[in-house]
Parts: sequence; structure tokens; C-alpha cells
Amino acid sequence: MSNGDDETEETADEESTPAESGSEDVPATAVTAETLGERLDEAKAELEAAETEAALDGVEERLDSIESDAEQLPEPDEDDEDAEDPAADIESRLSDLRDQLEEQRGPYAEDVVGILEDAQTTLTDSEWTDDGERDALAAVKSFLEEVADYLDRDADAGEDLESAANAVGLVADAVADAGLDPDADEESIADLLAAAEGLEADLEAAEVWSDLTVQEQLDSKGFYDILTNENRKDFPPEWNAAKLHAKAGNLELVLFAFEKLSSDFMEEYFIDIFYHLGSDAEPAFEKIHELAQKRNKGPIRVLGKIGDDRACETLHEFIEDDGDYALQKVTLRALGAIGSAESVQPVANRLTAESGEVRSVAARALGLLGDTRAIAPLSDVLESDESDRVRASAAWALCQIGTEDALDEAAEYTDDRAYLVQAEAEKAAGA
Repeated sequence: MSNGDDETEETADEESTPAESGSEDVPATAVTAETLGERLDEAKAELEAAETEAALDGVEERLDSIESDAEQLPEPDEDDEDAEDPAADIESRLSDLRDQLEEQRGPYAEDVVGILEDAQTTLTDSEWTDDGERDALAAVKSFLEEVADYLDRDADAGEDLESAANAVGLVADAVADAGLDPDADEESIADLLAAAEGLEADLEAAEVWSDLTVQEQLDSKGFYDILTNENRKDFPPEWNAAKLHAKAGNLELVLFAFEKLSSDFMEEYFIDIFYHLGSDAEPAFEKIHELAQKRNKGPIRVLGKIGDDRACETLHEFIEDDGDYALQKVTLRALGAIGSAESVQPVANRLTAESGEVRSVAARALGLLGDTRAIAPLSDVLESDESDRVRASAAWALCQIGTEDALDEAAEYTDDRAYLVQAEAEKAAGA
């Protein structure tokens, strides 16, 4: 019996030990939502009492520590839909305190510098209307007066936006070089920041072209002023005004309207205007060249009319294969009209194209180019091409080149089987 009693006592003792009761699973120093909440309360009180950047740094360190410890909180039971996540409230409170911390920081001199650097960019890069430019310049002048007492250097806004932007840059440099302390110079920084934010708001309020409708932009430029009761037509006023401005040589206004009236329908109309202007459409070259790079045939025709050999490199790419015959023909005609010596070989290469129409246009383009290097390949075409139409084009091209050798080659075919070739040969012989 005594042995049994001893075993019973030992068993009872074992059952009452901390290991068996599970108390070792929850150490006295374990992280809990309750302890973290208390620490957050302390951090909040510390934040409310903080008056210096150093004190705020201390609060931030405390919050970082709490956030790190919060990662040790147990995950909620996934099988229990009603189980609460103990970390959720802690994370929410941490976020709120961090927001309050940021609100209490500063102001800093670098905040002022950042706003002024952005203002510089706004001044130089914005597309201001005339009214907007005046308002922007006035805003800078007002800002400079407001911050004059805080500067150790003179900054004059001048009479244009570039000078105004430079003046704002000088202020930014002065603020950056002043070594302002967020605690000791808090009031000065706050005044500078308020002035900078005022400049920022004034520039935002100043009018840029994008604030206006297209019609308002055109009207502001005086685009419609050319219309009168006598010359006003029934079709859209933009068409009418653009045509009248083109006739009057006001290409800048025509180009401005072209940029703003971007529909395919209007684009076609403006392309026609530039086509009929011919070489006088040179100011539109960049825009037309940009459109031509999309392989649009209308702009390619205009490039031929303008005659600027800067287009040749782009156009040469469009005649390199037998894909789009219509595109190749338009491009070959444009290259012939431009007349660049650099186009002779690329155009001559198309004398062997699969399409007879392309070969014919290539031959005529060589005639327009007028380069004697084309005599030999054109003579070969005249002798052996299976298409009489292509041969006639080669004979015409030789006549266009017009040198003695070119005319002699063409004149040999006065008795040719094809009337068109005969006609060109007789012209060459008569020349």
C-alpha cells in the first residue's frame, strides 16, 4: 500500500509541474497584443510631447521596435471564421502614429528647394497662353518680393519666363546654402515654404494652352480673324481660314491649326493644302516627314512637292521590297521630284521590280533625277524589258537626262515595234 501511495503522490506532483500544465509555452516576456497596445499608448504620449526633431527620431525608433515585435504575434486560427487577427489593430494604430509623426516633422529647407525646382520646370516647360505667361511672370515677381528678406543674394525676375525661372533657381540655391535647421530656424523655413507653395499655386492657376478648347486656342492665335463676310464659305470655318492663311503665306498659323485639328478628316484637308503650296510648304517639313514615316501616301506626295532631300533616307526604305506597289509608286515619284543624287541607286534597283507599273515609275523617276549614272540601266531596260510601257518610260527618261550619250541610246529605237517607244526615240533623234 505504501508503494502505491508513493506512486500516487509522485503522479500528482508531476501533473502539477509547469511543464505538464503548459505554462512554459507562454513565457513571462512573450509579446501580446495587450503589451504592444500599452507600448503604443506610451509612444503616442511621447509623440504628443515631442518638440524637436531628435525627439521625433526617438518616437520613430520606438515605433520601429513595436512593428518588429508585432511580427511575433500568433496568426489567427484559419478554421475559425470569427477569429480576430491580433496584429490588425496594432498595424492600424502604428500606421496612424506614423502619419502623425510625419505631420509633426519639419518643415525642412529641402521641402522649399523641391517646390522651387519644380516651379522652375513649370516655368520653362509649360505651353503658356499670352495671358498665362503674364500671370506666371507676375507670380514670380510677387514671390521674389515676399522672400527678399530671407536671401543673401539678389534675384530679378526679368521680363521673360526664362529669366524668371533663373531667378527662382537662385532662391532655391540660396535656401539650400543657408544651412537652415528645422528646429532653430523653424519659423523662417515655414515662411519660405508658405511663399514657395503660394508660387506653386499661382503657377498652377496661370493659363496654359491645354486649359483651352481647340477653338479657343485657335481664336487666341487670331486664326479666325482672316474670315470676313465676303470670304466666308459654307464649309467648316477651320478649312476656310486655313486655306486663306496658306494663300496669304501665314504658314505658322496653318501649322498651328494642323497640330490642333488632329482628326483624319482634317488631316487629309491640310495635306491637300500643303501639296498645292509645293516648295512653299517647307516650314511644314518636320510635321509632314513625321506623318510620312507612317507610310501615309498623302504626306509622301507632299514631301516630293517640298523637295527637301532630308526625306530621302526615309523614302528609300519604302521602295526596298515588292510589298505595297501603290506605296512604291508614290514614293518613287516623290524621290524623282526631290531630285537627290543619293536616290539614283535605290531607284535604279526598282527597274527589276516584279510589277511593270513599279518599273515604269522607277524609270521615269530616274529621268527626273537626271543623273548620267542612270543611262546604262535605262538602256538595258529599253533593250530587254518585256513591257513596252516600261520601255517607253525608259526612253522618256533618257530624253529627260538629255546628254548626248543618253539621247543616242534612245534614238536607236525610231523603228521600234511599240509606238510609244518610237515617239520618244524620235524626240531623242530630233534633239
